[in-house]
Amino acid sequence: MKATVIATFFGVFLTCTYTAKEATKKTKKAKLYVPQIDCDVKAGKIINPEFIAKCPPGCQDVKYRVYGTDIYASFSSICNAAIHSGIIDNTGGKILVQKVAGHSGYRGSFSNGVRSLSLPRWRESFLVSEGKPRKGVTYPSTLEYSSSKSTAVKSEPKKPEQDLKGTKSADTAKTSEKASDQGDTVHKAHQTTPVPTSVTQMATTTPTPTTTTTEPSTTVPQPTTTPAATRTTAAPAKTGPGLHRVREMGSSSVHPAYASVVAAAARQVQAAQGRGQNTAFRGISTSASNRNILRHNTGAQRQEPAATFQRADSSPVHLAMEIDSWKPGLSLFDTGFSTKEELNPKPLESISQGNQNCKVDLSFLMDGSWSIGKRRFQLQKRFLGNVAQALGIGSAGPLMGIVQYGDDPSTEFNLKTYANSKDLRNAIEKIQQKGGLSNVGKALSFVNKNFFLDANGNRGGAPNVVVVMVDGWPTDRVEEASRLARESGINIFFVTVEAAAQSEKQNVIEPNFVDKAVCRTNGFYSINVPSWFSLHKAVQPLVKRVCDTDRLACSKTCLNAADIGFVIDGSSSVGTGNFRTVLQFVANISKEFEISDTDTRIGAVQYTYEQRLEFNFDKYSTKQDVLNAIKRISYWSGGTSTGAAISYASEQLFSKSKPNKRKIMILITDGRSYDDVSLPAMAAHQNGVIAYSIGVAWAAPDELEAIASDPAKEHSFFVDEFDNLYRYVNQLIQNICTEFNSQPRN
Repeated sequence: MKATVIATFFGVFLTCTYTAKEATKKTKKAKLYVPQIDCDVKAGKIINPEFIAKCPPGCQDVKYRVYGTDIYASFSSICNAAIHSGIIDNTGGKILVQKVAGHSGYRGSFSNGVRSLSLPRWRESFLVSEGKPRKGVTYPSTLEYSSSKSTAVKSEPKKPEQDLKGTKSADTAKTSEKASDQGDTVHKAHQTTPVPTSVTQMATTTPTPTTTTTEPSTTVPQPTTTPAATRTTAAPAKTGPGLHRVREMGSSSVHPAYASVVAAAARQVQAAQGRGQNTAFRGISTSASNRNILRHNTGAQRQEPAATFQRADSSPVHLAMEIDSWKPGLSLFDTGFSTKEELNPKPLESISQGNQNCKVDLSFLMDGSWSIGKRRFQLQKRFLGNVAQALGIGSAGPLMGIVQYGDDPSTEFNLKTYANSKDLRNAIEKIQQKGGLSNVGKALSFVNKNFFLDANGNRGGAPNVVVVMVDGWPTDRVEEASRLARESGINIFFVTVEAAAQSEKQNVIEPNFVDKAVCRTNGFYSINVPSWFSLHKAVQPLVKRVCDTDRLACSKTCLNAADIGFVIDGSSSVGTGNFRTVLQFVANISKEFEISDTDTRIGAVQYTYEQRLEFNFDKYSTKQDVLNAIKRISYWSGGTSTGAAISYASEQLFSKSKPNKRKIMILITDGRSYDDVSLPAMAAHQNGVIAYSIGVAWAAPDELEAIASDPAKEHSFFVDEFDNLYRYVNQLIQNICTEFNSQPRN
């Protein structure tokens, strides 16, 4: 009986188990269908906020441009961005794409065989990761695109204007009706596409590249013993291939007679400087004896008394060391920086207006390495104090902060800490030497990401300038960090003191590091001083160059350094409705630029058989005024003389462009010109005008290419109808920025 019951129970158990397995098989989800995208598809063209797609082979090509690092501007090629980030290689593969908010800056880099470009800002971003579905998210099997496929291009030649008035009015009405039906929506063919059901709200939580610092605890203890016991480092210092100089020995290792001679000589220098006699003490220097005392770059530091690193209680700021563990290719969200601002700042004694002819935001990178020694560190502080005095620090003039670097950089004080030269000089005198190596590249990376922020007193309208003080040569590489800083609009100057002698050049990690770092290699951005004891002679030359804002080339970006002239076809064939669409296109381009009397300026010309200057470059100096002026342009109506319009724009607009501005002409037309366009366009090109041509409907392709600058395929565009003009707003700005970033640095 028991055996029967057990057998029956076991049979029921097996039956239930089999039934459960079958039910699981039936309810198993169907395999996800992954849509394929082309290499040239940009994230901004796809509406889905999160999707999985498959990239084809062969997308690693310079023509598929990428903007950013780790987080990319939405008009980047999705597939080439995935290659740049290392998710896939040139053989293609599946990727997960997530849309996030726009950022105020995208940094270019070279990674996995792809060179991405920098961009000051963009309205939308995206992330790419491995093409695996996230739990709880339903992914679309068909992607929803933001614009329809182009319809067939009208092939009929353009008729004379007088014969087309009636016909064109009808076409305009149809176009307007079509536009009202479509509005700003997308393909109806894809409206049934499922979208992710639980997309994380990354658009509101993703940090921007320029604010990657984190506030540490306010209870960080102050150093009480040696720097080695308190300094936090991102990683142990690496052994460099070269040697690092220690030019100054401790007092115990110097012969007393030699020390007394040096001390007397130093007093003689100070007395001579006080009398204005710069010729004293020409032949006496301790560097000759100490230049050849070398040690390996092991990161070992000479132990100094604790008092060397303790800030006085009366110091106006108490800043913990800020660590930069950034490496090329590292995620912007994992930079490893930490900062601590002053909790109870000392009230400023006074606020000065300053030298209003020198409005710059200035950061000095102060060399605190062991190689400089104590005495030369004091000479460096005296030099910085003299520079502060000569600049004329003030709220309406130059503002100055200091970052000291050794193994790691730290902010001594930022731009808003002091608003007059006296307070600034007093604060400089209290700076204590950090010690360590001369990691200039790490310091430049730190300044680029952390110093020029609104919270630190950055004014936006003032050029950003970094002056790097270097004793000898850096102990790390500067080229990549400098390039990223330059592309962010930072003007880099180098003051090198006691450069490597011929016998020492083999120890320099990066030969010609100055030329690889500065904004231009013409000598303007670099000053070489033969000795620390003659550094005072560089004060006035440096101040003069820093204040020459017209020559601060790296403050210029693709969005703030142009005079843009729109040349607008107002002929009868355009029609009133389409003309308003053209004006909206002009406004959409204009609002992406930084507009002011010192940044990008906008002008406009309308033409038919005749030409009319709607407004010139110096008419409006704010973005809102420019947009209002565009809105007020009235439709003219008439013939089409494009060649004459180009000549008119060259004379009335671009001949009055500022010398330091890039002259950009954007011409929009819907038909073949009644006059020749080749010669006027050639003359404009020769005068430095960069011409973009946008043709609509019956515009002639050969004329569009003749008007456009070389290469024509990057400066000439065609759309079949006016309602599709908006598709080229992003492309135009992208091309303008790409061309700007490719400028030579000589």
